[in-house]
Amino acid sequence: MSEAVSRPTLEAVAARAGVSRATASRVVNGGDGVREPLVERVRRAVEELGYVPNQAARSLVTRRHDAIAVVIAEPETRIFTDPFFALQLRGISKELTAHDNQLVLLLTEGRDDHARVARYLTGGHVDGALVFSLHLDDPLPGLIDGSGVPVVFGGRPGWSDGGDSAVYVDCDNRGGARDAVRHLAGLGRTRIAHITGPLDQTSAADRLQGYRDVMDALGESDPQLVVASDFTPAGGEHAMGELLDRRPDVDAVFAANDLTALGVLRVLRERGRRVPEDVAVIGFDDVLPVTERSEPALTTVRQDIEEMGRLMARLLLTSLNRTAPGTDPPSSVVLPTTLVRRATA
Repeated sequence: MSEAVSRPTLEAVAARAGVSRATASRVVNGGDGVREPLVERVRRAVEELGYVPNQAARSLVTRRHDAIAVVIAEPETRIFTDPFFALQLRGISKELTAHDNQLVLLLTEGRDDHARVARYLTGGHVDGALVFSLHLDDPLPGLIDGSGVPVVFGGRPGWSDGGDSAVYVDCDNRGGARDAVRHLAGLGRTRIAHITGPLDQTSAADRLQGYRDVMDALGESDPQLVVASDFTPAGGEHAMGELLDRRPDVDAVFAANDLTALGVLRVLRERGRRVPEDVAVIGFDDVLPVTERSEPALTTVRQDIEEMGRLMARLLLTSLNRTAPGTDPPSSVVLPTTLVRRATA
């Protein structure tokens, strides 16, 4: 049998580069204070020898694990059926990969999982956490805060009023909703309904508020035109059926997301209502796997979900790499939305 090939050591890198082991270690572990010519010699030696740092030893030196936890406060059935999460995870993964960081996905199927997630974060396995799809009564933020790891949230946290120290990435949910309802009103629709998302999430609450902003300004607010739902096609179907039974004269629907809009369109077809002639429909998200299934093609409010994921990861990595004294911490980011006009409105 052939003998196993030994892995190149840091000592071998130092010898090849003609520097001390301490200098080689500082370069490999991203430390400062090494002159650029020596940095280049060490990097060249690493490449020539195929040296791969021992992660456990490297963590002892840098106190970094190059791993980021992504915590999603939703059951698995929702995460793996809603394309929103796939897009956000893709953006996060691209950014972390570009900076040689690993993504560790942590799911919370129920409240019993929260303590498990908090224990994992407290155990020092990751450098920080990206957390999204929180609900207003969720104890997870408090548990994560107790773990001491840096956190960036996806979506405005329910406790944040803009002056809070929580860092988050979101889209302009309220402004996007206003654009959608103004567009429907501009088409001459006067009985504009809204099918909400789960109102214990700030994205859904903000979209409802944007709807109310415009309806109040038009003097056409009617509580019967608002039906609560849950961001799913089945929820959209149920809510649309309830809406038609309650207000058969409805002539437009702003759905809280594209999946809800799919359910709305299905019920309208079953009830013999033409879209957009009888009822105009607008969604929210512009998730292509969903809009491509829509018949007619869905008018919707676009948010850049993948870019939001990238920004979450970028803000967290910036926070972790902030070493200069007196530098400001990263600030929250709210991205604009765009109304994408297609056939349903």
